[in-house]
Amino acid sequence: MHIVLVDTSRVVLKMISALLEPNGHTVTAFTDSAEALDYVENTASVRVLITSLEVRPLGGLELCWSARLLAEANRPLYVITMSSARNARNLAEALDSGADDFIEKPPGPEELHARLRAAERLTTMQSELIRLAETDSLTGLLNRRAFLQKSRDAAERVGDHGKMSAILLDIDHFKRINDEYGHDVGDAAIQAVCRELALDGIIGRLGGEEFGIVLPHRAGTEAEAIATRLRRAMEALRIRGGRVPIRLTCSFGVSEWSEGDTVEGLLKRADIALYEAKTTGRNRVVSAASDLVLARAG
Repeated sequence: MHIVLVDTSRVVLKMISALLEPNGHTVTAFTDSAEALDYVENTASVRVLITSLEVRPLGGLELCWSARLLAEANRPLYVITMSSARNARNLAEALDSGADDFIEKPPGPEELHARLRAAERLTTMQSELIRLAETDSLTGLLNRRAFLQKSRDAAERVGDHGKMSAILLDIDHFKRINDEYGHDVGDAAIQAVCRELALDGIIGRLGGEEFGIVLPHRAGTEAEAIATRLRRAMEALRIRGGRVPIRLTCSFGVSEWSEGDTVEGLLKRADIALYEAKTTGRNRVVSAASDLVLARAG
């Protein structure tokens, strides 16, 4: 596991790191608690925070509380506090501040490893629960709620003046596939489409046969090129389900981030462009910047 260790003493940090690293753990040590919190916040691989109560500039209890808020934001994180003064008050305060466990400082090797085994069991379970809550069961893509949340998070990082684009796509005549070949073949078609969406971006199944892609740091022209490549890939798919392989196509709508935009606005424009693609022949890529789409949006 990736463990962040916080203590004012470099001797203590070195001693505990020497207990952890031979067991395969990755340890990142800090004497500054504010720097440690910033690192935990920006490093998703961290699974355990071990902090002394006697740290600064953030006190140990404040660090526990802040770390617990991060853990509540859909990420697995186990917080262990340690103190050379083990008493009921310190233990109660630590647990009330969001700590999962409490150990004496310096910790004994056997106790420390046992508590980390418990941490690994819990964070593994948390990871699985988060995955189930965020994932569409048929495709393994993000579900609609998780897709929107991650897109909003990306928009905050991009800011008003950054680049970001969205692509919405829909399987053409999907009801016909279900009606003629059955829902098993329909599911296979959805899974085949989602396998083509292996992109560096935020990808989700928005419902039924509709998918969304948000591309942080990509301009609209780049998104159009990606959508065009995907359209050709979908057209080349062959789905088993009858005497001959079944062919399908998809329609695409593309939009680009603008100053003062929202994720909802970005996706709405892509949805209008997708509607334009569907009503003007299907198996097309339409950009929200086109005159027809701008007229509909207006």
